[in-house]
Amino acid sequence: MKAIAVQLNPTIGAIEANTEKVLSALKRAQSKKADIVLFPELTLTGYCPDDLLLDPALVDAAMQKIETIVPFTQGMFVVVGLPRWNPKDKGKPLHNSAAVFADGKLLGYKNKTLLPTYDVFDERRFFEPGREEPVWDYLGHKIAVTICEDAWQHSGRVGDTNYQDDPILVLKEKKPDFVLNLSGSPYSLHHKAERFSIFQAVARALRCPLLFCNQVGANDQLVFDGHSFFLNEKGDLMQIARGFEEEDLFVDLSTHACPCSSAIDETKDLYSALVLGVRDYLHKQGFKKGLLGLSGGIDSALVACIAVDALGAKNVLALNLPSRYSSSEGISDAEKLARNLQLELRHVPIDDIFQNYLHLLNPLFAGKIEEEAEENIQSRIRGMILMAFSNQWGHILLNTGNKSEMAMGYTTLYGDMAGGLGVLHDVTKLHVYQLAAYVNRDREVIPQAIIDKAPSAELKENQTDFDTLPRFEILDPVLEDYVEKRLSAAQIACSRSISLEIVENIIRSIHRAEYKRRQAPIGIRVTQKAFSKGRIVPIVQGWTAQAKGSTSAIVST
Repeated sequence: MKAIAVQLNPTIGAIEANTEKVLSALKRAQSKKADIVLFPELTLTGYCPDDLLLDPALVDAAMQKIETIVPFTQGMFVVVGLPRWNPKDKGKPLHNSAAVFADGKLLGYKNKTLLPTYDVFDERRFFEPGREEPVWDYLGHKIAVTICEDAWQHSGRVGDTNYQDDPILVLKEKKPDFVLNLSGSPYSLHHKAERFSIFQAVARALRCPLLFCNQVGANDQLVFDGHSFFLNEKGDLMQIARGFEEEDLFVDLSTHACPCSSAIDETKDLYSALVLGVRDYLHKQGFKKGLLGLSGGIDSALVACIAVDALGAKNVLALNLPSRYSSSEGISDAEKLARNLQLELRHVPIDDIFQNYLHLLNPLFAGKIEEEAEENIQSRIRGMILMAFSNQWGHILLNTGNKSEMAMGYTTLYGDMAGGLGVLHDVTKLHVYQLAAYVNRDREVIPQAIIDKAPSAELKENQTDFDTLPRFEILDPVLEDYVEKRLSAAQIACSRSISLEIVENIIRSIHRAEYKRRQAPIGIRVTQKAFSKGRIVPIVQGWTAQAKGSTSAIVST
């Protein structure tokens, strides 16, 4: 048999356009004489439509496309994901389903059994679990269909839950010859290796080959990397699709090829995820151009590189907004980077506006403006000007703040937090440096002076980030351990050999900054626990303080 995993990039709710992608793929599959064609989870709506699923018209529109697809399945076994009405009058109104076709007929449906409701997933909000694990006969082979999470329980590595059912154990009794998996598995660091190991366990348990088809593309904060793959009955990786782009993975089950490499370049994948996140966020909304403030620092330099790779240099505008505290070196570094990227850079000095604010506010503040207020005025002037350019030209403002700053509240509301998309909001500062090195892997794109200099907001004389923040070699591991791994302060202090007082101060700052992050633009998720997607923590709460022996609640103002 010959099979194709069609790694598509759907747009949420664009059912007509998504269906056209399906039909085009089926035509390609027929031309290649494929026997089996597998599409990703929720192919017709994209993963995941969230509360759009509460609109009956969306579900009806998706289901109506079944009749459109049927004639295109002649001579093939085809599996397409979609939301579908629950035919029973009890439970949730929908199923997350796979429609199964063969030779121009609809054979039936496989309903997703295990519905993740943790982290970024909320499927139990909409869907009723499936209760059966059907197997279909085709060309003398028994074919099992699973949907994403259905395969994960068997490895015992699902998040924050332990399902009562294991669809793989049920299928094991049915002895399938080939297992298919439709997935909408989002990208995050280190997730690809975990996927391999989970599906290898499934292939070995069922003793049959496995074809995994994953969605690709970005929808709001989530990025889907694709990397669809084919495993043999031993769990060996035989073929893998390219990541972060659409591709048809063609598999000939009759050949006996050698296993391929599963080597992963985490930094390359992280950069690709950010590029795809920016491109799809703009293009799927009909925008072509982006805008950013280019300060001469490493964060804005990296965002400029990502934006150029995502949108093209001609579609990116950079503004340098110097004040009296901006160094001449920073300005010249920004100019050099813009030349390297062939990027338009405009200088818009803000010092006159800043001085007018000081003249206005000094008498109102008894002749003394606090240092923090003075610093934030500059940041807010910059935010106002950047948003004015965004409004004037219809460019999406790309925010350049990183996860380390966002965690600690080292940001200014309505200032450097302004923007339509937080490109680095889930990227720690140490990863920023790794990505900068990746950008410069072949030639110096980001000037070395930008990488080498001490990070600074340049809002007062001789300022560096370390006046306020711990060194990133300390901060970022604590941030990863606390937010992503959910370790306690004591566990982190012990495992990292860091003072408990330092760890507790970092954790306290993380919670005090919660109110700021609620008002930030959405950010691209690239770790297993982003601030902007999949993490819900109250702003006003007493538990974190209580856990440290204090009776006072943490209330940010």
